[in-house]
Amino acid sequence: MAADGRIHHRGYHSEMTRDDRLPRDAQSILELAARSMFELFANASEGMMLVDRDGRVVWINDQYRRFLPALGFEREEDFVGHPVSRVVQNTQMHQVLATGKPILIDLLTNRAGTFVVSRIPLRDDAGEVIGVLGIVLFDHPETTLQPLISKFARLEQDLSEARRELASQRRTKYTFASFVGSSAAALEVKRQARRAAQSASPVLLLGETGTGKELLAHAIHAASPRAGRPFVSVNMAAVPDTLLEAEFFGVAPGAYTGADKKGRDGKFKLADGGTLFLDELGDMPMSVQVKLLRALQEGEIEPLGSNKLVSFDVRVVAATSRDLQQMVREGSFREDLYYRLNVLPIRVPPLRERQDDITLLIEALCEDIAARGGGAQLELTADAQALLGAQPWRGNIRELRNVLEQLALRSDTHHIEAAQVDAVLREAGLPALAPTAVARSVPRPLPAGDLRPLPEQIAELEQRAIGLALAQTGGNRTAAARLLGISRASLYDRLAGQGDLSEFQTIV
Repeated sequence: MAADGRIHHRGYHSEMTRDDRLPRDAQSILELAARSMFELFANASEGMMLVDRDGRVVWINDQYRRFLPALGFEREEDFVGHPVSRVVQNTQMHQVLATGKPILIDLLTNRAGTFVVSRIPLRDDAGEVIGVLGIVLFDHPETTLQPLISKFARLEQDLSEARRELASQRRTKYTFASFVGSSAAALEVKRQARRAAQSASPVLLLGETGTGKELLAHAIHAASPRAGRPFVSVNMAAVPDTLLEAEFFGVAPGAYTGADKKGRDGKFKLADGGTLFLDELGDMPMSVQVKLLRALQEGEIEPLGSNKLVSFDVRVVAATSRDLQQMVREGSFREDLYYRLNVLPIRVPPLRERQDDITLLIEALCEDIAARGGGAQLELTADAQALLGAQPWRGNIRELRNVLEQLALRSDTHHIEAAQVDAVLREAGLPALAPTAVARSVPRPLPAGDLRPLPEQIAELEQRAIGLALAQTGGNRTAAARLLGISRASLYDRLAGQGDLSEFQTIV
């Protein structure tokens, strides 16, 4: 070893050493670069040491010698020539010797203090590891690395705040107090839902669109022992079929081209310990039904692109506006999955069966609309409220809210008369029935000879309603489904079951 700290041992060299395949000029440049890098580290670092293939310290530079007293050695010969694991506490030099892989950045703490170190394997001409070069890059990292440590601390704080924000978004938005109504039908629904909240069994919410099934799902979670855990929802109708499996079960890192290199957790994992809400259950494709059933039975999921099973603990609440029993009979919904989820069924009644709640709903909805829009709360006259109460509300509470929002936007005053309600109803394509029409719409008793099987009468009534909706929308099925308060898929099912569209046109 020369006085300037350079090594003249034959055979020792780093990755940037002689390569007989290179031209002589290139070889000279490479050797010069290796020598320059070594000298740079020797002069700029806080210390360097060299360990041979047997793990013995064979050399230290002048900077490293100042650590010897703190390590417990008065003389250099008590340190050099001895196994590195004996003279340096917590060293990882032997790991580099064993694996041949460098450890470029690491924190080392021992008697002399805490240091940022780097460990680089040295190889002979045959590529065998014959030693390790240890470099003390920084001492007192709490001072020299303070800017980096501060930045890391800020990132940790931002991450914690983001996690808290995400957790707050996954809490429930509604409680049972949010389900407005004092009618017998509303009270019975809330009674059943409160009982279901105390169970761990799946809940199946059945009812037309816009009746408040999602609100009840939130309320059930909020009243359950899982209230402090996440509430995660999946809308089957809003997620493409090809992405549903990834949405449910997650994706392993690099599972397919374009996949996130870090992977992505699915809804089951995100809802672990809490509640998973499956909205529009009837729109779930058969391929996903099979895997969902298996996941619920086993309590395990397998992310896409992974062969590792991941356990989960979720309580499932499902909702649908479709007739699942009919779908089971038709073969479009698995019978075993239906019985797996139909443990605690709760039927959410349509608004036309909750006439006594309409006044309370109008007041609650107007209050919410005013709070969200920042304007004055609507005040409806008795005639205006009676006119709203006389409507069939095929879209239920969602449709009622839409009408009230239109009134709030169109009216120059917060005082609403029946004529204003009538105008909005007519423009929305609603029949705008007079209050007395409710009584007139109740069917009169039929003579015994005119009675027919109930399914036949229901089918005829349904056929007539679909025909009227198609005629009113000019044959636009999407608009007709919206007018009828059912999903487009439900309308297509009914059209397919009733025959050619011309049959509906002839009854208008």
